[in-house]
Amino acid sequence: MSRAIVARATATATATATATRARARTTRAARTTRTTRARVVARATEDGREEDSKSDATTTSASDARAVMRASDAVEVAEDDYRGTLRLFLDTADEETFDAWLPTGMFVGVTTNPTILERDGVECSVDALSALARNALEFDAVEEFQVQTWGEDSDEMWKNGIALARLDPERVVVKVPVTLEGIKAANALVVDGVRVTMTAAYAPHQVLVAASIGANYIAPYLGRMNDAGRDGLGTIVSMQETVDELESDMRILVASVRTVAEMAKLAAKGCDTFTISEKVAAEMFTDPLTSQAAIDFQSCAERMAPKPPKKEKEAVVVEEIDVDDSDDTDIVQDSDASDA
Repeated sequence: MSRAIVARATATATATATATRARARTTRAARTTRTTRARVVARATEDGREEDSKSDATTTSASDARAVMRASDAVEVAEDDYRGTLRLFLDTADEETFDAWLPTGMFVGVTTNPTILERDGVECSVDALSALARNALEFDAVEEFQVQTWGEDSDEMWKNGIALARLDPERVVVKVPVTLEGIKAANALVVDGVRVTMTAAYAPHQVLVAASIGANYIAPYLGRMNDAGRDGLGTIVSMQETVDELESDMRILVASVRTVAEMAKLAAKGCDTFTISEKVAAEMFTDPLTSQAAIDFQSCAERMAPKPPKKEKEAVVVEEIDVDDSDDTDIVQDSDASDA
């Protein structure tokens, strides 16, 4: 009897936990939509009022009613968010890679760190990184530039972070390692209104550290976890579940992604934010069946393209020439006469 009670309690707890996670995901998605919805409603209401004020024949109550109807229609459009909660970042400091991939519209931002700067030959200074940020933020789809601060202690990390964020506080996100000195610096940056990513995360409990100071993101390194013999995928799924249980708006920014298969698996488990290299981005377009289908489509399109009209041969016109040989006859006669 006690076993049955325990079993029922376990099943109930599992169902409750599953429902809570689902509710948290729904809440997180709703928060994203609510911001857009509020802006659209306000804009639609304002437009409706401006239009109605131009007509003296319309009563105030009718104007308000129409404005509400327009706002309702606008909300329906705003809720059709086909991206969902997905956010992809390009992990590079190379401006040629910016030019190659940012125009695709796939990426909402760029991420960098000192290791990437060294690889791509970019100086680790406020001036150089500010110039890099300005370049990236010029692309239409780019909403954020994530750049890592540096320093031997929290004061130096805070100082450099403030200098980096000053370029564009709304769109520059400062990355800080999840260390004791890092969390001190990150907390000071958050207090100063700077958006923050806690980076180089390897364990589920580090989510609690990042959430405790109100970080916007935490970046676990999938590939490096696997290299160290840890279960990278399982760890990141656990992190995502923790964030959902906390009902936090903080995002798990999955970094050190090696393959698109890893991304697909994590996305199916609820992860929606990734930063990837140019190599992984290119791998998204290497399915041989898709490539062959595109070639076949183009071949069919060319074969079925309208044929140019045949050129008609130009008719050859032969002109008749009247020859008057009367003068020749006279000459012949004169000749005969002289001979005679």
